[in-house]
Amino acid sequence: MDYNYRQDSYDTPENTPRMFGDYLSCGTRLFFFYRMILLIIKATFKILKKGRYTIEDWCDDSYYARRSVEGCGTKIHFRGMSNMDKVSGPVVFIGNHASTLETFLLPGIICPRKVASFVVKKELIKSSYFGSIMRSTKPVVVNRENPVEDLKTVLNEGTDILKSGRSMIVFPQSTRTAKFNPEAFNSIGVKLAKKAEVPIIPIAIKTDFWGNGKVVKDFGKISRDKDVYIEFGEPLHVEGNGKETHAKIVAFIQTKLKEWE
Repeated sequence: MDYNYRQDSYDTPENTPRMFGDYLSCGTRLFFFYRMILLIIKATFKILKKGRYTIEDWCDDSYYARRSVEGCGTKIHFRGMSNMDKVSGPVVFIGNHASTLETFLLPGIICPRKVASFVVKKELIKSSYFGSIMRSTKPVVVNRENPVEDLKTVLNEGTDILKSGRSMIVFPQSTRTAKFNPEAFNSIGVKLAKKAEVPIIPIAIKTDFWGNGKVVKDFGKISRDKDVYIEFGEPLHVEGNGKETHAKIVAFIQTKLKEWE
């Protein structure tokens, strides 16, 4: 399938039609979550039927998620995708975690160029509605309870995955939040890249189209007037103890978020 990601950039075409369901009285929020729940059900049936969830399945479902966002009348903007082609082997992708949406969108952008896995929380793996999908994508699982143990897990398991030729996607925050807080953005991804001796590609993410819910975090407000932005930076190589590299990643994210505001 052609996801329109062959070039450096992607922007939702001006003539993209809204999906019929978005015009119904139930509104954008119910329409969008109907589409996401349907995606998860279809993906689960793929796993039950085939006994596995392939990279192609993951990319196809990611494309479906993108179309669901655009079907709400929201514009999507991806930038810097050609930066992934500047590195021949695996990399560590490090980005801010703004909402659930990027976990749906990133596989379709990244995996056609570089097969990748996420570092995820244990609760996500145990999730009754999303767990089977995440387990099939070979993630590194952390508890988010003991930072020292989590670091050991990411460094050991993440290095093995990178050495096998698969890239890693890391969100160095304790939780997802639309407002970027540099102080809560730790250096675990930089440490992983340093140990595995692979480059880093920073990612700046603005996905507050899908807000975090007050009662159930995954079912927050949907704002069709908020464009979605994802930009990949130039590859970085870890120098010295990694502090300078970490600062460059933070600066890249802050700069892009300020531009998009």
